[in-house]
Amino acid sequence: MARFRVGVDIGGTFTDIVFLNAAGELHTKKVSSSVDDYARAIIEGLDEVMREHRLTPADVSEVLHATTVASNAILEHKGAKTGLITTKGFRDVLEIRRLRMPRLYDLAWEKPVPLVERYLRREVEERLDAKGNVQVKLKEADVRKELDFLLKEKIEALAVCLLHSYANPAHEKRIKEIVQKRAPKLLTCISSEVLPEIREYERTSTTVINAYVMPIVRTYLARLRSELDRAKIKAPLLLMQSNGGLTPSEAAAEMPCNVIESGPAAGVVGSQQLAHRMGLGKVISFDMGGTTAKASLIENGEVTRASEYQVGAGIMIGSRLLTGAGYLLKVPAIDLAEVGAGGGSHVWIDPAGSLQVGPTSAGAVPGPVCYDIGGTEPTVTDANVVLGYINPEFLCGGEVKLNAAKSHKIFADTIAKRLGLEVAHAALGAHKIAASNMIRAIKAVSSERGRDPREYALFAFGGNGPLFAAGIAESLQMRRIVVPPSPGVFSSFGLLYSEVEHHYSRTHWCMVRTVDPKLVARVVGGMEKEAMAQLKADGFTAAESRAKRAASMRYQGQSYELTVPMPDGPVTRHSLVELEERFGQEHERTYGHRAGPEEPVEVVSFHVVGQGIPTTPRVPERIRIDEHAAATRPSSRRAYFGPEAGWIELPVIGRTDLRSRRKGPCIVEEYDATCIIPADGEAEVDDYGNIVIDLKPA
Repeated sequence: MARFRVGVDIGGTFTDIVFLNAAGELHTKKVSSSVDDYARAIIEGLDEVMREHRLTPADVSEVLHATTVASNAILEHKGAKTGLITTKGFRDVLEIRRLRMPRLYDLAWEKPVPLVERYLRREVEERLDAKGNVQVKLKEADVRKELDFLLKEKIEALAVCLLHSYANPAHEKRIKEIVQKRAPKLLTCISSEVLPEIREYERTSTTVINAYVMPIVRTYLARLRSELDRAKIKAPLLLMQSNGGLTPSEAAAEMPCNVIESGPAAGVVGSQQLAHRMGLGKVISFDMGGTTAKASLIENGEVTRASEYQVGAGIMIGSRLLTGAGYLLKVPAIDLAEVGAGGGSHVWIDPAGSLQVGPTSAGAVPGPVCYDIGGTEPTVTDANVVLGYINPEFLCGGEVKLNAAKSHKIFADTIAKRLGLEVAHAALGAHKIAASNMIRAIKAVSSERGRDPREYALFAFGGNGPLFAAGIAESLQMRRIVVPPSPGVFSSFGLLYSEVEHHYSRTHWCMVRTVDPKLVARVVGGMEKEAMAQLKADGFTAAESRAKRAASMRYQGQSYELTVPMPDGPVTRHSLVELEERFGQEHERTYGHRAGPEEPVEVVSFHVVGQGIPTTPRVPERIRIDEHAAATRPSSRRAYFGPEAGWIELPVIGRTDLRSRRKGPCIVEEYDATCIIPADGEAEVDDYGNIVIDLKPA
């Protein structure tokens, strides 16, 4: 039997597991997330799949994992007690931040509390200039005194960030040597290793976050590895990074700042790869799960990436201006807009009497009211049960039974009566408000950035994505919807498409028109050597390894940069001219204009991405989805679509019933998701197993 690669994604409500082998045989499983111990749900889910399909631990070739452990530690302020050593005069960088306000007219808004309390932020005497020249030598007596103070306070991790250490790391490295000698077990992160780039706040924040979550991530990964070994699954464990690439668990334990937003990235990578096979160059991925909904743009077959993002910022609408609500991480990440609207999002009435949805969620425990395990507040899932969109007997193929009567009662008692509406009408209002919140996220990555969503296909997945996709697409006048195979576990499926990646960056300030190409070649070539050495250590041959270059650039005098890919091949004067032209084109596309040819352009930082690409495709073109033993699917069901259309008896079908083109309206029920095909839509399953829905123009 062909060995299986396994993808595991932890969500706020469910943990999703996917098994796939080279023959295209696919097995999926959804289990409730074990919030008290995430590893337990993973091991139990793996065991269930292996037992159901008569597999052995030896049949697992690798385990690919997306986790929320690091982001939860930040959101819940449950990271390690962390100390910070910095240059004298820079103690309050974490407090001052960038002076950006996410709510311009909210006088009650307060900055997030720093992850390192002020008394644990200690200063030492030293100073470098911007070129790395020593102005004031490091006073090692200061280091020892402040370290002793921090050790006395029983810190669990230490971050070190000195002024201009990106240009010369000598002082930081010396501090690390002193720490290792005096406290060899103390986890220590220095900024010249975590983020050797300019900007003190970004570098300090990223280094502190790395130290803050490192003990948590290390403990979690060690436990998961131990549990896998105990289950006799000896396969390597790889983690999804925020940038969409995989990294060995050992590397993730050293640089956990790269895996903070690992879960959302996997679905976007899967969307990109499937869209490429379908010949779709413009796609908006839409992932709606139990807690949040996320949107991302795929253009010309490439995912869009941000050079920084914020954790704990609430709704991430992707604005370049309204920032400052969370903890900043300056690491590459797939560019996402996120809203607090998922199946478990609470439906409530605000003090003004208006119906609201989210951002709080019922999560896995106590879950929606219809789960019948303790939930007392109505949720979006309860609304969809009331509307007839979800079959109470068929969730997870009938493995999870829903109490529809409780959904009706909670909506009647807490929502409908207070609004003076029929229960179904109130539930439809909640459904539409949730949809409007998600439309906001899609606009944030499309129309608000100069892209017309009508030119894109909507790639809908997650447990609730296919349910909302048609209504969202119609509102945005999008004409094509793609629902991939196993949409409810597609983020786990996306893990299987991802490649191993290692990202490197170096700040090197230079004017494009006057810099010596040989100097650029040395800077970039040094990072490429690092990347190739790491990929070799990961087990990739030279033929399976490649490096991609990029540069962060700006017009002289600007405060922020745009990152553009560098031309392949040797660095020459001609390739630098082409690089400057690429920057001009990207500036015009992003901001609507470009400067004249007389305006000088400068590079601030160079970047290299090392990719490990196997010689054979990681995912076969044809997928055979296993049929879950499930409750009997009804042939039709009544669903409510508003006062005008009222209740409509809709046919209920499976994905295999769409092998020939079919007109809507109808409901497609699967093990892990429900999809509504509207009256103005036609759908069929393509050669790759996707449901492709085409909507008629209005």
